[in-house]
Amino acid sequence: MKTMLANRIANCAKWMICLGCVAVAHGAFAQGKGVGSADAKAIRAVIEAQLDAFAKDDADKAFSYAAPPIQSMFGNPETFLRMVKTGYPAVYRPASVIFLKPEVIDGETLQLVQLSDQEGAVWTAAYRMQRQKNQLWRINGCALEKSAGRVT
Repeated sequence: MKTMLANRIANCAKWMICLGCVAVAHGAFAQGKGVGSADAKAIRAVIEAQLDAFAKDDADKAFSYAAPPIQSMFGNPETFLRMVKTGYPAVYRPASVIFLKPEVIDGETLQLVQLSDQEGAVWTAAYRMQRQKNQLWRINGCALEKSAGRVT
């Protein structure tokens, strides 16, 4: 069972990284339309709250900001936190965070965030956002791509 779950996590992470690479390679992020200011603030607040939960190792809180498909994929907060810890260290413990403007690309709302990790490497995280029936935003995946630059 653990091997099957580990493979599922690895495949999910690979898919999300591929999504980010393809979108960046084709310049998709520059061709989207904007998101209203109220939604942009709400999206940023959700991501910031999840980053804060990661900083406190609060698996339940971090998991609460994931959209239902992500929650179903990982099953429980502890598995989700373990995946982020091992597969997304720049998201788990960023040294710096810069939000870019969210955009709608092909009907999907994306929030790009530039992060630096503890070693100074720069990363771009593409958060796939999903509005729930109750109108709240939740994170429906995150593709992470390492940039060439470094923070000094």
